[in-house]
Amino acid sequence: MKKLLPLTLLTLAASTAGAQSLNGVELGLTGGYAGGLSGEVFVHAPNVLGPIGIKAGVAYGRASDAINDNASNNLGGTLGDYKKPTSQGGLGYTESGSSTVASLDGTYNLGEVAPGVGTALYAGGRYGMFRSDFGDSSQSTTYTSNAFGVGAGVMVSYALTGGLSLVGDVGVDTFFRSAITTNDNKGNVVTSQPNQGDYSTVSNIFVRPGTVFKARIGVKTSF
Repeated sequence: MKKLLPLTLLTLAASTAGAQSLNGVELGLTGGYAGGLSGEVFVHAPNVLGPIGIKAGVAYGRASDAINDNASNNLGGTLGDYKKPTSQGGLGYTESGSSTVASLDGTYNLGEVAPGVGTALYAGGRYGMFRSDFGDSSQSTTYTSNAFGVGAGVMVSYALTGGLSLVGDVGVDTFFRSAITTNDNKGNVVTSQPNQGDYSTVSNIFVRPGTVFKARIGVKTSF
């Protein structure tokens, strides 16, 4: 399911493009910030119905802040204490986080706001797959959560040469509360639902996007 959703979105955009005989369809790649380092590949059919188009994309990001260091370790300290080296009484734990976000947007082409500069607004749905890992080579805990959301933003492009353009993307995504799965990588897997008593405790540990501001820059090519 996790792999099929992004493929489905891209297939939908490609099908739309095929209906237009690839006239004006755009393929783009951007990179920048979205709660951490992030990159996105997208397909955009800008003129499906007049100025209204459709855009599908898949973004992948990495985040160094994957665990709340201030969360209790239930031993009178915090999880941040586990990250201290053993010489200081810690465990030398490390943390890492990743996110994969599939998006499907409707777009509205505002046209050229200056010679060679085009602008389009977009808004639509999101499906995010988030993961955090905390521990060391001998003991680690993995937290995962898949969440639906919504997002909106603006893309500004500047024509470079031929069908190639520089593109900037600024926007915001918001993800809804969803179940969190905790895996101690020793065969114990627990899923906490938003309406369960332990949810707030696990949610406080697992750092993942709520509302995310994003700013990326890259290139796109038109067919």
